[in-house]
Amino acid sequence: MPSLPWEARNLLESVLQRLLSLPDVAVYALIGGLAAVENVFPPVPADTAVGVGAFLSHRGSVVASAVFAITWTANVGAATAVYLAGRTLGRQFFRGRLGRRLLHPRRLRRMEQLYRRHGAWGIFLSRFIPGVRAVVPPFAGIAKLGAVRALVPMAMASGIWYGVLTYVVAKMAGQIEDVARLVAGLNWGAIVVALVLGGGIAWGIYVRWRARNTA
Repeated sequence: MPSLPWEARNLLESVLQRLLSLPDVAVYALIGGLAAVENVFPPVPADTAVGVGAFLSHRGSVVASAVFAITWTANVGAATAVYLAGRTLGRQFFRGRLGRRLLHPRRLRRMEQLYRRHGAWGIFLSRFIPGVRAVVPPFAGIAKLGAVRALVPMAMASGIWYGVLTYVVAKMAGQIEDVARLVAGLNWGAIVVALVLGGGIAWGIYVRWRARNTA
C-alpha cells in the first residue's frame, strides 16, 4: 500500500502521543464523546478516534472491547436523544420560514412516507454511510416512526459498524498510519454494501409492485 502523506502521518502520531499521555478514563471519555457528537456534527472524526482507540489496545493503554462498548453506548444514546428532539421539535422547526427554505413541505411529506413504508431498512442501511448516518435520527423522529422501529435498527447498525471497525483495527493495524487506511477502506466498503443492498431491496419492491399492477 502507498504510504500516507507526511502531514497525515504527523497528525496521527501527534494524536496518538496526546492520547498516550492521558489517563485511561480520559481516553474512553474522549472517544465516547466524539462518537456521540457525530450525531449532531457529522464532520467530527469519530471513526478515526475509535480506530486510534482500538490501535491503543496494542500498547495495553485501553481494552478494545471497552472501546467498542463505550463507543456504541455513546453513539446510540446520542442518536436516541436526536431522534426524540426530531420527534418533538422537528416538525415545528420545518414549518417556520427557515425550515421551509431548508426542506420544502412537499419533500418533508415524501420523506415521511418513505420512512413509514421502508423505515427500518432505510435506517439500518443509512447508518453505515458516513455523513448520511447523522441525519437519520432527526428525520426518523420527524417522520414519527415508533421508537422500536427507529431505534432498534439504529442500534443494530451502530453495533455492527463499530464492532467491525474496532475488531479490524485492533487485529490488523501494525502502525498508526494503518489506522487511516483501514478506516477509509471500511467506510468505502460500507458504502458499497449499503448501496448494493439498498438497490436490491428497491428492485424487490419494484418487482412486487409491478406484479400487483399487472395481475
